Amino acid sequence: MDRLITELIVIIVERGKADKIIKKAKKAGATGATVFYGRGTGEADVLHFIGRNIDQAKEVILILSERGEKQKKIMEAVVEAGKIKEPGTGIVFSLPVTHLFGLHYRENFEEWEQE
Repeated sequence: MDRLITELIVIIVERGKADKIIKKAKKAGATGATVFYGRGTGEADVLHFIGRNIDQAKEVILILSERGEKQKKIMEAVVEAGKIKEPGTGIVFSLPVTHLFGLHYRENFEEWEQE
């Protein structure tokens, strides 16, 4: 059975930007997204120490996508919508997904067990 190769696209941006980014991602082919909140600790600690305060509140967006052209279009849309190429605006990366259950387009558990 041919299987779809799935990637998890992870987007981390300042709080308040997720809705705009998800809207653009869906126009590019994403079927959904999950958002949760976090707090960054990298450069912010250094800047706070020298007297500059920056917002550490983050939104983390997770999007599952088929690897390939669809994934590329979604990531390009996300980078544009979040202005990710500008310094300090966020980060986007993808990770391979090796096992996935619960979505209608994936193989079922029995098929995976037989490998």
